[in-house]
Amino acid sequence: MHTLAQLRNGELAGITRLDLSCGLTELPPEVFALADSLEVLNLSGNALSSLPDDLPRLHKLKVIFCAENRFTEVPEVLGACAALSMVGFKSNQLTRLPAASLPAQLRWLILTDNHLSELPAELGERGQLQKLALAGNQLSHLPESMAQCRALGLLRMSANRFEHIPPWLLDLPNLAWLAVGGNPWGSQRESHVLEQSTLPDLDWAALQMGALLGQGASGVIHAAHWPAGPAHERELAVKVFKGEVTSDGWPHSEWAASLAAGLHPHLIAASARLLSHPQGAEGLVMPRIGPEFITLAGPPSLSSCTRDVCPASLQMGEEVLRQMARGVVDAARHLHGRGISHGDLYAHNLLWDGRGGVHLGDFGAASLLPEHLSGAERQRFERLEVLAFGHLLEEWLTRCPDAAPDLHRLQAACVQADAAARPLFADLAAAL
Repeated sequence: MHTLAQLRNGELAGITRLDLSCGLTELPPEVFALADSLEVLNLSGNALSSLPDDLPRLHKLKVIFCAENRFTEVPEVLGACAALSMVGFKSNQLTRLPAASLPAQLRWLILTDNHLSELPAELGERGQLQKLALAGNQLSHLPESMAQCRALGLLRMSANRFEHIPPWLLDLPNLAWLAVGGNPWGSQRESHVLEQSTLPDLDWAALQMGALLGQGASGVIHAAHWPAGPAHERELAVKVFKGEVTSDGWPHSEWAASLAAGLHPHLIAASARLLSHPQGAEGLVMPRIGPEFITLAGPPSLSSCTRDVCPASLQMGEEVLRQMARGVVDAARHLHGRGISHGDLYAHNLLWDGRGGVHLGDFGAASLLPEHLSGAERQRFERLEVLAFGHLLEEWLTRCPDAAPDLHRLQAACVQADAAARPLFADLAAAL
C-alpha cells in the first residue's frame, strides 16, 4: 500500500500501479503526475463518492478498483477513459449504472454487493466483455441486449432476485462459469437441502484447531484434529464462513451445495456440519487431503481475465493427464447427477498429486438446480460446465507433448461454440 506522503514527495514517479487507502474523500491531484505510466489505480477502502471530470488525463489507465467506498452510481467519466478495460465497484451503495460509465474497451466489470435493480441496455454493446460480477444486488432480470455479449465467459448473478434464468443466456458461445445460487429461482431447493440434510453434526469444542490451510472469498479453512473420532477420520479440514456476500454469492448457497454434493472420491465435499462456533459462524467439516496434493494453478490475473495462471514448470505425461481428466469428469458427472452446477470448474480449485490423483473443491459458485427443470434444461447447464472442462483440457494439453490425437479431438468437441453440440459428461467418461 502506498502513502499520500510518497505520492506528494514524488517518490512514486513512473509506477504502473498505485494503491491508496487512507480515508480519501477526493482523488489527490498529484495522481495526475503519473499519467504517463499509471495503468492500475486501486482506491478501495476510502470514502470517495465521485471521481474528477479530468480522469481521462490518466491516458494509460487500464484498471480501476473502487471497492468499499461511498459511490451511489458508477461515475460517467469512466466511459471517457479510452484504455480502461477493468472496472471494480464492489461493496458501495450503487443504485445506478449509467450507460455513459461503460468504457468502450470493457472486459471485466465488478459490481458485487450493491443495490442495483437495473442494468443499462448498452451493456450488451460491450463486445469485449468477458467477466461480469453481479452477486449481491437486487436484480430480477438482465437486459436482452446481453444476448450479444458473445465473449462473456464468466457471470456471477447469485444472491439477487431472479425468478428465472433467461433462455438466451445458456446459449452464449463462451459462457463457461455461471453462478446463479441464492435467487428465488432455486431458493426452494436450497432451503429444503439445508432443512433436510442428513450429514452428522460436529461440535467446535470437540476439535483441536490447527494451521491455516487457505482462505477464499467466502471463508477460512483450518486444519483440525478430532481426538474422539474414528482413526481414519481424525485429521480434518474446517471451513468457517465469513457470513457476508462474496463475489460468488451467499455463503448459505455454498453451504447448501456442499451438503447436497455428498461424498465422492474426487470431491472435497462436506462430511459434517460445524456447530457451536464461538462467534456463531456457520461452517463445514471436510476430510483433510494429504500434503502431497497441491493446487494445480493460480486464479486468473488482471491480464488473463477468465483464464487460470498455470506455473511455467507445469508438465505432465499422457497417462497422468488421462487419469486427471477421468477424475474431474467423474466428479462433474456426479454433481450434475445430483442437480448441482459447480460454476467454478477451474484448475485453481483442483488439488493434484503430480501422478494423476485429483480433487475438486470450492462450492462457492455452485448452484442447486430446481427440481422442476426438465432433463433438457439440466443438460444446458451441464454443457456450460463441459466448456469449462474443455478449457481445463486445453491448458493440460499444452503441457503434455505426448498427448494422443483423440484427446485433442475431445477437447475440440468440448469447446464448440454451439453449446447444444457439446458432449455431456457421460459421453466424456465413455471416451476417456
